[in-house]
Amino acid sequence: MAKILVVDDETNILELIKFNLEKDGHLVMTTTGGEEGLRLAKMELPDLVILDVMLPEPDGLEICRRLRSDPATSMMPILMVSARGDTLDRVVGLEMGADDYIAKPFSPRELSARVKAALRRVKHEKPALMTGRELRSGGIVLDTEKFQVEVEGQPVSFTPKEFKLLKILMSHPGKVFTREQLLDRVWGFDFNVDTRTVDVHIRYVRQKIEPNPANPTYIKTVRGVGYKFSENTGSSE
Repeated sequence: MAKILVVDDETNILELIKFNLEKDGHLVMTTTGGEEGLRLAKMELPDLVILDVMLPEPDGLEICRRLRSDPATSMMPILMVSARGDTLDRVVGLEMGADDYIAKPFSPRELSARVKAALRRVKHEKPALMTGRELRSGGIVLDTEKFQVEVEGQPVSFTPKEFKLLKILMSHPGKVFTREQLLDRVWGFDFNVDTRTVDVHIRYVRQKIEPNPANPTYIKTVRGVGYKFSENTGSSE
């Protein structure tokens, strides 16, 4: 059973989603308001948020952006729902940080399958070993409170952006982040930089943590997509 928050201003759609998710055994919270949805997401920390794009202010895209910019909810799975089937809408939603997108009208079976897939991805993500305030993986120790990184027992200086980038990747080994997602989470969606900035900072981080930056062990490039932190730090690809 998962705890799921559904935010949609169409009460008939809200009730339909709630009915079908509860039939699958989930605990479902609902609201028609964007601000209330943000409040519930931050207070209840649900396992999944189902978010309508076409909400009155703030709309679903803005809510998604705010959730992704808050460390407490930045990794929360988000399924966007919209009556607009435009490819551009889907792309914008995914670039904002949504994990998946479903167009109205949808069948209960499709909704159930999307929800199961999203929850399964979260369950299978293997976080780095977290000891108190520290993230550990291989020879890397990242202290989340002191903003310090040690590599093979030696302190290494990181800029704030480099630190945040490494923290995001280390927190979710095996999860592939697009350049757009990393740009949004580290620099903020409205920051006037492009995705090449992500590549440059990845190179800087690799130079500081990798035994051989030209053949990285920790931060892997997923061609045509983005980057991930290796689940097996004992081998290289």
